[in-house]
Amino acid sequence: MLQVFQNMSPSSWLLSVVDVSLVAYGFYRLFLLIRGTRAVQLIKGIALLLIAVPVSSWLRLNTTHMLLRDIQTALVVALPIVFQPELRRALEQLGQGRFFRENLMNHEEVDMNRVIDEVARAADHLSRNRTGALFVMARHTGLAEYVATGTPIGAVVSSALLENLFVPNTPLHDGACIIRDGRVVAAAAFLPLTDSAQPGSELGSRHRAALGISEQSDAIAVAVSEETGWISVAAEGRLYRRLEDRSLREMLTRYLRPKPHAALKLWHRGASS
Repeated sequence: MLQVFQNMSPSSWLLSVVDVSLVAYGFYRLFLLIRGTRAVQLIKGIALLLIAVPVSSWLRLNTTHMLLRDIQTALVVALPIVFQPELRRALEQLGQGRFFRENLMNHEEVDMNRVIDEVARAADHLSRNRTGALFVMARHTGLAEYVATGTPIGAVVSSALLENLFVPNTPLHDGACIIRDGRVVAAAAFLPLTDSAQPGSELGSRHRAALGISEQSDAIAVAVSEETGWISVAAEGRLYRRLEDRSLREMLTRYLRPKPHAALKLWHRGASS
């Protein structure tokens, strides 16, 4: 390998650097494209499958290896279908000339306690006034495809803003408000409705949308009923109804506050002892 590099001319070196840089930048843009979408979780699953194939062969698990190889072959055909939304968005951005212009999003440290407090306060005020509302709080799974269906906001989360978004008969009151990284990224966004019979026929589209987004992602949805004023939370495909302010805050804290790493726990335990 060293001899090959020594025999390369300066022009070949330059072309190789340009070639590698283009490929690296292409992967970088692809990463930006899929970040914030469900494609990240799908890619993790595909990576685990690709690792499992040689591992099963090395362990001489013949039946498992054969089954994984068949799944791998079928996956090649299914990839365009699985990643259809991401491929379509990539082609749209390429045609519009935005594929090479978008930059990394700024990741600021988020005070999750403040966000939970503002959301809970807004939900409580809307509940007292019996104003319907739907807040979706993103976690690890990206919601870019749903953000794209709404109106971009990009404002810091505050109870006043959240309440104003759902004032009846205003342009943004119908749909969901999506919160990510401590900011309201979109309002009037459309969400998938659940097919589950769990909610019951007495609940409307807001609660079905809240449950639907919790089934499609790990997001937490807070719905306020326009008819009863009840506050509900949808998490992990389950709907928790008739929550009071305290129970709402406890549930949001449980799901949204980052858990300390196990090593960090041991460090603090050792320091306190």
